[in-house]
Amino acid sequence: MAMEEMEVPKHLMSSSGEEHKICVKNAFSCSLDARDRRLVCVTSGNSHLGSHIVRALLARGYLVRVTIQNEVDFEDMKKLMRGEEISQLECVVVAKMGDLDNLCDAFRGCHAIFHTSSFIDPHGISGYSEKMAFLETEGARNVIEACGRAAYAKRCIFTSSLLAAIWTGENYEEKKIIDEYSWTNVEFCRENKLWLALGKTTAEMACWRKSKEMKVNLVTVCPGLLMDASHPNAHISTSIPYLKGGKTMLKHGRLAVDDVKKAAKAHVCVYEAMDHGASGRYLSFGKVVTKMAEAIELENGLKIHGLLSGEGLEDLGEETDEELQSMLSNAKLARLIGASQKLSCK
Repeated sequence: MAMEEMEVPKHLMSSSGEEHKICVKNAFSCSLDARDRRLVCVTSGNSHLGSHIVRALLARGYLVRVTIQNEVDFEDMKKLMRGEEISQLECVVVAKMGDLDNLCDAFRGCHAIFHTSSFIDPHGISGYSEKMAFLETEGARNVIEACGRAAYAKRCIFTSSLLAAIWTGENYEEKKIIDEYSWTNVEFCRENKLWLALGKTTAEMACWRKSKEMKVNLVTVCPGLLMDASHPNAHISTSIPYLKGGKTMLKHGRLAVDDVKKAAKAHVCVYEAMDHGASGRYLSFGKVVTKMAEAIELENGLKIHGLLSGEGLEDLGEETDEELQSMLSNAKLARLIGASQKLSCK
């Protein structure tokens, strides 16, 4: 089918006349009829995880709308996605996470919202601060409210983080397994200036509270440290705030990494499994770092040193074969993916 230029809908224009919707060429190449394709929205499409979720959804035949926070973010999107992938998008909407009306317009008619992040800095210039934790929480709350107000089906798949589960503030020597019932202690994060963990935890908590108020069907995915084998340098700057407290994570078996492509597919599988009762939280990770040699390999890959190795971990030399006990469980997600594969979730 020939590709046609999309018309910019008036309801996605700002009151000042500024366009909030970027036209892209739209090719209905899926074998499904366009009317039968579910329209879903992915926020922060210029992030690595967001772009991979978009790609996974397109591969499954969904009609995808993407939001970005600023028009210049579209340039980052074009670096992360191929031209033919961008041409398949329903549209790209400029919607600030702090602007509830914009979000309502962006989500109107959607069957589900994939909220990957409230506040991202793909260039790693600004770092992550206590203020950003506040912005992340406010943005997440707005997304749930907009989903409840404007989405066709009130469903949200929210990307949290493993950081929202591991910093429990308890005695780590007790060897308690971290799973979907585990929650990070926000006061512990404030006391130790673990700002990214604070932001992810308070944002997820805000989502759960708001979802009950707005009657939004919410599930959350909590990935470990995201890595992209095809872009090894992509996560260097964003890994630094994640790895604050990394030695403690490593020592107590709570440091895990997740391949960004697999994490994206997990989001889609969780969404599709909502039709069959999927609910609650899902911890997502592929590898728990249990040896110093693995930690040093991770440091070398990220080109950062000292966050995982060195002082405080003298008993775990690089040459030793000693393996730490993993204290993390992703059994709930593993069961869901196993069941989804039987239903042809690819």
